[in-house]
Amino acid sequence: MALLVTPEPVMGIRAHPFRLPDIDRRMTTLEDVRGERGTLLMFICNHCPYVQAIRPRLVADCRELKAEGIGVVAINPNDPHQQPEDSPDRMRQVAQEFDFPFPYLFDGTQETARAYGAVCTPDFFGYDSKLQLQYRGRLDPRHRDARQQGDRRELVEAMREIAATGLGPIAQHPSMGCSIKWTR
Repeated sequence: MALLVTPEPVMGIRAHPFRLPDIDRRMTTLEDVRGERGTLLMFICNHCPYVQAIRPRLVADCRELKAEGIGVVAINPNDPHQQPEDSPDRMRQVAQEFDFPFPYLFDGTQETARAYGAVCTPDFFGYDSKLQLQYRGRLDPRHRDARQQGDRRELVEAMREIAATGLGPIAQHPSMGCSIKWTR
């Protein structure tokens, strides 16, 4: 498993439209998940230890953001032939087990991940109310370790700043995680 870091973002680029199936095989679009005050789009998966380590706090943070008018969606871009743990059936089990407060979509063609330039899981994209990129950073400074008292909740803070001002923070730290398992 290769550890990758997200590249330097191009702020202000518009979110790419998508139409992907959720865990119940219902088609979901960007407009379906768009939030009134901003939108958080994340590429995650089931098998990656970086995602597994942050999952409980990610769910809690996303629940807060949704309550504040920020749309949230997660997309699994991985090839399930390479990582059976990332299959749609397993996605449903994980989403139910952790009570995901957001749609969990499967990018079977990987076209959406490529359009966004996603490179790893987790990979976070924070958009303003006009769907212009304002944040591409990490959840918090802990990656695979438990959050400590006094740690900044960078993703939550960034999305709240975007919701309030339309702009993300100047200082943004890249996310890091497992490489996307591209179809061979």
